[in-house]
Amino acid sequence: MSFYRPTFIQEWNAIRQEGGYRLLIKKKGWLIILAFFIFYLIRDSLLYLVIPYFALKGISSYF
Repeated sequence: MSFYRPTFIQEWNAIRQEGGYRLLIKKKGWLIILAFFIFYLIRDSLLYLVIPYFALKGISSYF
């Protein structure tokens, strides 16, 4: 089973496999840190804010 991976992810993964995370950060720099931060910001917003909001909104409509 193969999943779709954007080309930049494949490139970053190849660099990581070649020389580890230090080489990846050395080559890509702040872009890696920014992408990591944005990914977790979006993920955590969905998990801890949006999903509970809609769950409570749905539950409160019964009362």
